[in-house]
Amino acid sequence: MVRSLFKYLKITYFRILESIAFYPVLLCVIFLLLAGVTTRIENVAFILKIKSKLPHLFISDYETSRSILTTLVGGILSLTVFSFSMVMVVLNQASTNYSPRLLPSLIANKKHQIILGFYIGTLLYCIFVLIILGANGSDSVGLSTMLAALFGVFCIGLFVYFIHNISTTIQINNIIDGIYNSSKKSLENRFKAQKLKTGLKVVDASDFKLIHSAKSGYFINFDSSLLTDDFKNQQLQIHILPYLNQHIWQGDVIAKVSKQLSDEAINALLFCFNISKNRHSGNEGISGLIKLMEIAVKAMSPGINDPGTSIEAINSLGKLMYKIVDFPEVNSSIDENSDLIIVTHNVRFDELLRVVVQPIRFYAKEDCSVLYQLIKSLKFIATNPNISLENKKCIITTLDLIRADSEKYIQNSNDKLALFKAFE
Repeated sequence: MVRSLFKYLKITYFRILESIAFYPVLLCVIFLLLAGVTTRIENVAFILKIKSKLPHLFISDYETSRSILTTLVGGILSLTVFSFSMVMVVLNQASTNYSPRLLPSLIANKKHQIILGFYIGTLLYCIFVLIILGANGSDSVGLSTMLAALFGVFCIGLFVYFIHNISTTIQINNIIDGIYNSSKKSLENRFKAQKLKTGLKVVDASDFKLIHSAKSGYFINFDSSLLTDDFKNQQLQIHILPYLNQHIWQGDVIAKVSKQLSDEAINALLFCFNISKNRHSGNEGISGLIKLMEIAVKAMSPGINDPGTSIEAINSLGKLMYKIVDFPEVNSSIDENSDLIIVTHNVRFDELLRVVVQPIRFYAKEDCSVLYQLIKSLKFIATNPNISLENKKCIITTLDLIRADSEKYIQNSNDKLALFKAFE
């Protein structure tokens, strides 16, 4: 019961942080608290002294205060509706022209959330001050009305920034760069965390007991903090088989353990797996590479026909896959307070080529410029000094498939000859 509650609270916590409503709600609460504070300190000696020295900054007329506040409410409300109607149009364009998988990251843009929160927070602030104005008169909201006017001016500045930001965010080169930078950072962090510890021995798992998945979905992570003490009090190796973002079917082998476990222990182990119905909205694991692949494929569709975008996405894919071949096939970690060893698996390179490169090869099989860049990217990956012989053979096999497709689908002999030079 305690473990279930802990897992639920942990998942809920991260969902709240990633929710589009987190920053708007937080800012709205701050503005409401600020409105309560400013209306309470109107008659404090310090504020009265400032009012006497700078009377032109504080509005003492009832009708003037009311007009300013009602104008701000109507104006900022219109500003909010216009701004985020435009966001919906932009999101629809991104979904149609690029990939629907880009929507979560665009919606979760923290800058847009903060702007939305400031708009709504200012609206609530003005409404709250209007209520106090009607109840207590203009003497109780002089400071609050001045602050409301300043917030309104700041909202106009935010609107100008929002127009600039949304117009640059939706540009495909900025989207690709954003996915590349986020994925690169994620891969670098995972590579640092997954370095094998010296002296750690991983035995052969061929005779280990198999653990089958209880449900279908995408593998997000294995939370070892949810393991009971029973697992830590015995010498045990747990091999987590799926890689991050891999889709798992109910009944698939999801783990191997070095000892026979009871049904209760198996259920406790399966409880530590975080399997989601939706692939993670971020760019961790291979999610970023899949987004880049979908952009490249969508750009090659007849309705869009934008090989330049495909080439740019392929260039970013090549640089990311160059880093991925540095990853070990397995990564081992040991619990500091026990002999428990947990072994995780990274995506195999042949599987990565199937998921990421194969769709591009299929949809771009008649475009020489895209195929040329795909060939150059694969050859660039093969130049990694740490690439294994097996992974290099996978690249050679993929290049042979591209050559076979070129022979079949490219009719012009000169184009075919120029493309074949890239294989040299």
